[in-house]
Amino acid sequence: MRFVSLRWDERHRATEFDAQRYLAELPALAGRLPAGARAFALDAGHYDFYGTTCVKDLTISAALADPGANGSLKIRFEPNRWKHDSGLTIEYENVTGLSFSTDSTPDLLGAVLLDEILPTDTGCSHEIALRHGSVTVECGDLTAKWG
Repeated sequence: MRFVSLRWDERHRATEFDAQRYLAELPALAGRLPAGARAFALDAGHYDFYGTTCVKDLTISAALADPGANGSLKIRFEPNRWKHDSGLTIEYENVTGLSFSTDSTPDLLGAVLLDEILPTDTGCSHEIALRHGSVTVECGDLTAKWG
């Protein structure tokens, strides 16, 4: 990630994360983000760790790709029962890149730590840091829907 900081703290055996640098840059970046990505990134609850629409602690339950005309990808996130009222679905359109990394088997990516949406020449990139890996999608735009 470019602005969000994630660091393993061996002493506490936990990942430390900080989105403050990204949140400070977001107003300058927002004007260059496509409409759907901008709305999702600027949502007041997106980084409110105590809020029900914060991405932290969601888990990926499904990913469906449609390589047709608009190269769409849909990722469904299940809620953490202690935190979220509902799950989240993100639909990416005009997908031009998809990558993931894992430090375990792909079915054990774990919960979302944080994410970062950045503008690109063709739309945006959305990097999602998970407890045991990451997913990055490059696309024309995205739509995020809770429920």
